[in-house]
Amino acid sequence: MNGSSSTAVNGSSSTAVGGGLFAADSVTWQVHRDPAMILGGLRALFLQALHPAAMRGVAQNSDFRADPWGRLMRTAEFVGVTTYGTEANARKTAARIRGIHRKLRALDPQTGVSYRIDSPDLLLWVHCAEIDSYLSVTRRAGLRLSAADADRYVLEQVTSAELIGVPADDPRIPRSVRDLDRYFQWLRPDLALTQEALAAARFLLSPPMPTWVRLGTPAAPAWAGLASLGFALLPRWARRIYALPGLPTTDLGAAAITTALRMAVLAVPPRFRDGPHYKAALARTTPAA
Repeated sequence: MNGSSSTAVNGSSSTAVGGGLFAADSVTWQVHRDPAMILGGLRALFLQALHPAAMRGVAQNSDFRADPWGRLMRTAEFVGVTTYGTEANARKTAARIRGIHRKLRALDPQTGVSYRIDSPDLLLWVHCAEIDSYLSVTRRAGLRLSAADADRYVLEQVTSAELIGVPADDPRIPRSVRDLDRYFQWLRPDLALTQEALAAARFLLSPPMPTWVRLGTPAAPAWAGLASLGFALLPRWARRIYALPGLPTTDLGAAAITTALRMAVLAVPPRFRDGPHYKAALARTTPAA
């Protein structure tokens, strides 16, 4: 999208807010700043793994097993830059990642057919799994958004879909919560628990840690608790596809725990809680006294 398109989606001029893709008063800023985003990100990873072709592409090309924490940090960095960075930096970062993905292929072992991992179908799946997770988890955690706000968030995120490479004229890009729900209903028959998805889920629940961290700190049980909570926040139909022993098949209590964790983080002063990208954007968009 060009600058004028971003203005139309976000409701105010990007120049007026320091050149970012999203305005300071956008729902995107509100959602992506919320402490529950980490759980939304975990939910998104569990959800994305259920698409066989997408997960196969990750398994055959990604270094997530060798460098899981680095991959998580790079994902968080991408969200931070595209949400709060200048438009130039956001587009530069997205173009670099598109360039990497453009060279990658995955092989379907059943058909022997090779396919691009940056196909519009797969990119749209990644996009929808992410925005559905971010929106669903933050709202359930206690972020007060009206139905209109939620629709506005989905519409704002059309910009993000285009940024990662989904064609701007693709009619399947959701522009409302209802569109998003319809997308998942349409795609659900294609989702499955493959061996790659099962391996990814187990990896998410118990990623490798240095021995001294695993044995000498509470990092391992703390992470397992967060990951299990992210799993519990999946839609019921997704949990049923997984049906993993020892993991919840219902979300009973998940929303209450998520709300409690969110409130605990919100008690931390913003100067410690907010990330560097948000702080830089706030400084850039706050009028001088």
